[in-house]
Amino acid sequence: MNVFSIYRHMFAVPDLRRKILFTLFIFAVYRLGAAVPVPGVDLDRVRLVQEQQSAGGIYGLLNLFSGGALEQFSVFALGILPYITASIIMQLLTVVIPKLAQLQEEGEAGRKVITQWTRYLTVVLALIQSTGFTFLFNTGQFTNGISLIPDYTPGRVSLIVLTMTAGTAFVMWLGELITQRGVGNGMSLLIFVSIISQFPFVIAQIWGQTAAAQLWGRFITIMVIFVVMIVSIIYMDQAQRRIPVQFAKRVRGRRVMGGQSTYIPIKVNTAGVIPVIFATSILLFPALVVTAIPSDGRFIQQIRTWVDTNLGAGGGGTSIWYVIALFFLIIFFTYFYTAIQFDPVRQAEMIQRQGGFIPGIRPGRQTQQYLQNTLSRITLPGSIFLAVISVLPAIAGLVWGIAISFSGVSILIVVGVALETMKQIESQLTMRNYEGILT
Repeated sequence: MNVFSIYRHMFAVPDLRRKILFTLFIFAVYRLGAAVPVPGVDLDRVRLVQEQQSAGGIYGLLNLFSGGALEQFSVFALGILPYITASIIMQLLTVVIPKLAQLQEEGEAGRKVITQWTRYLTVVLALIQSTGFTFLFNTGQFTNGISLIPDYTPGRVSLIVLTMTAGTAFVMWLGELITQRGVGNGMSLLIFVSIISQFPFVIAQIWGQTAAAQLWGRFITIMVIFVVMIVSIIYMDQAQRRIPVQFAKRVRGRRVMGGQSTYIPIKVNTAGVIPVIFATSILLFPALVVTAIPSDGRFIQQIRTWVDTNLGAGGGGTSIWYVIALFFLIIFFTYFYTAIQFDPVRQAEMIQRQGGFIPGIRPGRQTQQYLQNTLSRITLPGSIFLAVISVLPAIAGLVWGIAISFSGVSILIVVGVALETMKQIESQLTMRNYEGILT
């Protein structure tokens, strides 16, 4: 079956066709909102900043994740990042707070309560972040000293903050609509669209920087690295360690039950892109904080200069300190988040309750230790892979002095979301006796 027949089958199923068209419609609404500026902003200054802004640093990274909305200072400037941050915080709190863990185990009703709290936390984070960005855009920290808000009064600031917060709430609602009535995870797909929409602009910027110095080989090398990263991410996303599990036979009356064998699939990259998002957020925080601290005093000024040069708008992403810190933070958070996602103690107890065992391993404590050791061994290459993919564009920019806006985390998100969405479409086609996309 060729590619065109696959797409024909996708749109031949009425239910699947409606879901795909609805998802595309939400994408159009989201991209339209990303082009609408907040009230009270000088549009001429915004256009001037767009012409002068470089691709690197915090500004370039945040602008990439917002799909260019931050550059426009639009109502969707914060994008879906406050919701992602709130979701990660709630997942971590679920591990340390027994009440949240109990709600998560209650099924759909408990998950609805956690989802509602996540929404409230998203609004709070959006208020804080929109206030911070309004201050930064007024002082010109991200805009080469150009203030985008000519009339910086409490009333005007309140209007801008409320508009950006409402925009984040609206984006969150759009993502939930896609999840409920569309195809795939709505929040992930909105980030996917944001990043994809900026790729042509990013590639054009890299071409402009290399073509100006007639460095054609560097541009080709960067594009080859880009393709190799995509292929390797796809390969590693499918990699897993299958631990065999055998179930003992049990006789109940005249029936013989059990005696079957199965396996526990442990992915090499169990944590997904969450460790990369965590590490990136940690490195963004110091740069955002120092921009809001008054620079009175020589010591404070030195700290602010160092952070801005190595982590902030002046050099974030193209500094050796940024690369080293990002590399080791990703490895740390990969182990941390994997421990949250896969609990060897609970898994060993579940296997024992169901009458199963791993061949050659005794049930109970030995099974728990075996699962823990196996998880630790395969997490190491997975964490190193995530770290290398994330810092590879930064290393290329550091070596060649080129501001590369797309990062490894953006490529990881794009490829991961695309694979997950294709798997969902494939399952829909398989249910209706059509050959899937990935088969």
